[in-house]
Amino acid sequence: MELFNVYPLVNITPVKALGAKLWDDKGQEYLDFYGGHAVISIGHSHPHYVQRLTEQLQNIGFYSNSVQIPIQQELAHKLGQVSGYEEYSLFLCNSGAEANENALKLASFHTGKKRVVAFKGAFHGRTSGAVAATDNPKIVAPFNADHAISFVEYDLAAVEQVLQGGDVCAAIIEPIQGVGGIIMPSDEFLTGLAALCKQYGALLIADEVQSGYGRSGKFFAHQHAGIRPDVISVAKGMGNGFPIGGILIAPELKASYGLLGTTFGGNHLACAAALAVLEVIEQENLLAHATEMGHYLRSELEANAGAEEIRGRGLMVGIKYDFPIKDVRDKLLSEHHIFVGNASDPTVLRLLPPLNISKAEVDRFLQALYTLVALSSSSAHERSEYVEPHR
Repeated sequence: MELFNVYPLVNITPVKALGAKLWDDKGQEYLDFYGGHAVISIGHSHPHYVQRLTEQLQNIGFYSNSVQIPIQQELAHKLGQVSGYEEYSLFLCNSGAEANENALKLASFHTGKKRVVAFKGAFHGRTSGAVAATDNPKIVAPFNADHAISFVEYDLAAVEQVLQGGDVCAAIIEPIQGVGGIIMPSDEFLTGLAALCKQYGALLIADEVQSGYGRSGKFFAHQHAGIRPDVISVAKGMGNGFPIGGILIAPELKASYGLLGTTFGGNHLACAAALAVLEVIEQENLLAHATEMGHYLRSELEANAGAEEIRGRGLMVGIKYDFPIKDVRDKLLSEHHIFVGNASDPTVLRLLPPLNISKAEVDRFLQALYTLVALSSSSAHERSEYVEPHR
């Protein structure tokens, strides 16, 4: 049997990782400025993370949600404490797509309605409802295409027009679009959206799958706007590589037996991984560190990267150029051994390093980027400036 060939792969085989570094099967070291799609939040193979998982596995790794699993409650308590959502409830699942699927289902159950407001450029996952709410027709199969989804721009009048139809169960929004190219609705827009949802009886779902868990410098990116969504979906950085997702649910939404369910969600190992992440975020003060490193990174890029625009908050950064970045991205990997990401916009370079990235590692990336952009600019615009990052 062969693997189903749906991933374009680079010819690199990582076999070891520590912090923000990877090593391949040939012994070559790489700097990880992408974290496997923002998954690596506290660094690869963090000692506390390894210890937590090892100790848990030596006791019990899994049993289903038909028994008492106290570590789930421990995780819920810690997540509420660290995130500032202690009065919310937690439903655990396995991935970001599953989290969003359950968020949409819960909104529909609660309101008795089915239409969803989503936004241009959105990416919410590849399960049935989540992919229907994703603004990419290429990955929406005919089977998924019959959901009632209204895509709008970041325009409150357009949102209200859809809400006035009376059939909307929820608006789902990424406080910072990841795949879309690190696009941020304004804080004022998010505040207005929350007010409109409340006015028309629709739930507000914040998709924090990529932008959450300290990525923006606050625990959740929507907290920059001072809003409190009805449902918040999480995954990616939640488990630092161990598959786990979940939704934080406002107290107004009531549970009943069988309303939601999962086989693997909230298993002992997943909860141990998620607790380790929260403990390291607290112990190492990673929200403040992400803010500090993000400010340094963006200020250096704004001054020296020759970009059209530097987007994002904290350590969720997009660099937009006036040319496709594929060659720069490829050479960062092949010549400078640095992993970075791209976006649906081919002119945007996407950066999602671990939250404990060091200043020296940021400078290593900056030096490599400036070198490549100077060469690209020289050939495209007869320009060859090179600027060292400030020390």
